Amino acid sequence: MEYPIPEKLVKISPFMKVSNSSNFQVAEFILKGLPGIYSWQHWLSAPLALLYLSSLGANLLILLTIQQEPSLHQPMYQFLGILSVVDMGLATTIVPKILAIFWFDAKAISLPECFSQIFAIHYFLAMESGIFLCMALDRYVAICHPLHYPTIVTDSSVFKATLFMVLRNGLGFMPVPVLAAQRDYCSSNEIEHCLCSNLGVTSLACDDRRVNKICQLVIAWILLGGDLCLIILSYALIIKSVLRMNSTKAATKALSTCSSHLILILFFYTSIVVLSVTQLAGRKFPLIPVLFNVLHNVIPPALNPIVYALRSKELRLGSLKLLRVDKEYR
Repeated sequence: MEYPIPEKLVKISPFMKVSNSSNFQVAEFILKGLPGIYSWQHWLSAPLALLYLSSLGANLLILLTIQQEPSLHQPMYQFLGILSVVDMGLATTIVPKILAIFWFDAKAISLPECFSQIFAIHYFLAMESGIFLCMALDRYVAICHPLHYPTIVTDSSVFKATLFMVLRNGLGFMPVPVLAAQRDYCSSNEIEHCLCSNLGVTSLACDDRRVNKICQLVIAWILLGGDLCLIILSYALIIKSVLRMNSTKAATKALSTCSSHLILILFFYTSIVVLSVTQLAGRKFPLIPVLFNVLHNVIPPALNPIVYALRSKELRLGSLKLLRVDKEYR
């Protein structure tokens, strides 16, 4: 014989709702923040906000400089402008929500917003990788086939390459949030993170989530791994071509045009490797992978325009001219 359970003993979380299958289904997630330092994580909001504002300011300056200076209307700088848009999109995807958590304790995030953030983070990271590939191919054609460069790399080819990357990354990573949304979230809704990461969210699922891990791993290896392989191949051919040059000055000039690009590529992919390695330490030290994940999405958008401005004389002079702080405009 079954006895009814007293209603006051049934504890239903305000963040849960009853699904049609009579199982509890969470209505929203709670982003707790940085594991282990919840009590004083708000002190990190000031440097994070400063980093975000500097990222927006620097990338906007790059865009305006490229637009205003006719000498910068070249494919290499057009790709740099696209990279600035991607960087601002990546930073804006996560930083405002993190600051809301730190400042206003606004930890709740709806399921659609969370899955949208998962998609946006993967999409912008893949776009950054794709633009790096386009820039590497641009340098390959410019150095290895200089006579054919004006006919191969045109405004039309830049537009087509960008459109291809937009469609490739949008369609390529769409399965990640779609599969995450298919999981059954029927128990805890608290995420030990500042943002909605695919693995962090699906770890709360009550059903089998192996397909989510496999899907993310396969797509990342195919898209980002494929970009990296093509970038390495491009620079291997560039180095081979440079070594064949008879003039040391010409070889130095050719490599100098690639230096800033190489710095950003090394930083971008090295940080991805470091982030993957730190995931292994997540069980003992959960703060490490979470902090690295946040920094990986915030530092590159602020670093990229600075590196290019320092390494490119044309871009640096154009920025100073726009700000009217160079000698000619004082």
